[in-house]
Amino acid sequence: MEKHRVVGVLRQMEKFLRGQEVRFTEGLRIMKSKLASLQNSVSKFPQADESSPPSTCPALEAPAHGRKFGTKFLVGHEVHFTCAPGYHLVGPGTRLCQEDGTWSGANAICKDVSECASTPCQNGGTCVEGINQYKCTCPQNWSGSHCQHQTQTAPPEWSVTNDPAFSRRPRCAKVDQAQTCSCDAGFHMSGTSDNSICQDVNECEVYKTERGGQLCVHACVNVPGSYHCSCPEGYRLLPDGRSCEDVDECLTKQHNCSRPGTTCINTGGTFQCVSPECPHSNVNLSVSYVRTSPFQCERNPCPMDSRSCHLAAKTVSFHYLSLPSGLQTPATLFRMATASAPGRPGPDSLRFSIVGSSSRSLFVMQRSDRQTGELILVQPLRGPLEVSVDMDMSEYAERSFQAKHVAKVHILVSPYSF
Repeated sequence: MEKHRVVGVLRQMEKFLRGQEVRFTEGLRIMKSKLASLQNSVSKFPQADESSPPSTCPALEAPAHGRKFGTKFLVGHEVHFTCAPGYHLVGPGTRLCQEDGTWSGANAICKDVSECASTPCQNGGTCVEGINQYKCTCPQNWSGSHCQHQTQTAPPEWSVTNDPAFSRRPRCAKVDQAQTCSCDAGFHMSGTSDNSICQDVNECEVYKTERGGQLCVHACVNVPGSYHCSCPEGYRLLPDGRSCEDVDECLTKQHNCSRPGTTCINTGGTFQCVSPECPHSNVNLSVSYVRTSPFQCERNPCPMDSRSCHLAAKTVSFHYLSLPSGLQTPATLFRMATASAPGRPGPDSLRFSIVGSSSRSLFVMQRSDRQTGELILVQPLRGPLEVSVDMDMSEYAERSFQAKHVAKVHILVSPYSF
């Protein structure tokens, strides 16, 4: 097309969108006015139909040391419960608001998990409970976090004594007829005044056992007089010298996903070659799908008389998430929403649910607004691990089913927490 025709088409579209915006704003104003009038009318009759069934359930509180997910107390809505670290849930984790205005199941409680139940203290040590931790009180001649060392024989945990490469002779000088000796940085003096030696200080052990913090995010390597940090395969060390960053093999072309129809997905420390497949055609139900992008399939048009075909998912999408091990929960992992084409009314309501997952207890579905549902992780995942979960979003207009969309979420959990 010529440039002036393109400009003309764009101007027509701008006028069309402005008209749609004005009509939408006016319709919204009229609807708000009608709702206000209806509310005023209802408020004049406080004793309406007392025989109608209840539409809500009593408010539920989160158990002590736990959390509650779900703010809707309407009939058909669910509320979910989880416990804080160090506690486990006793009772139902999910309760449903029933037609008679009562909640299903009984009240759940969070019970304390005893840290000393596994008897971690050795050699007669006594375990003392703390807040999400324990401490061993050791008998005489025993030491260590689990009373595992004999104090008479165990060498200092922060000193390297059995390797000649980590020992040096001290620097000595006579000052006022007295001899003074010292060690280089990273070494400490050991032995008698007549036979002293400089032994390496294991900085990795010092910071791990005595100061409550680690020098390196992953692995600390002790060297004579110093230390350095290392990262696992698939990660690189950052300029700060202690943190690790995942290497994106897909971005840097360090992968072998060359087969047609295969896509590289970066994960923590490695990658995966994936080739999502559309659902298989069902001749009896007249359902078949066609791939519209590498990660989405759409249902082919249904015969007019095939109700089962119309109930099948209209779209099926594939999503891959890479998570660190032990991610702090609750964490929102994925959002699913609907959108209407310009000039066409959207659905009156949406229903979200989790289907087809053997790990449903790890997740809950929750609305963030009228058009969006969120997949929330409520239990920490320890890698390496792969978990799949299917999300179902159904559209309704005037209480009639319109269409269903399925999102297949594949979660890849790294063995590391960074």
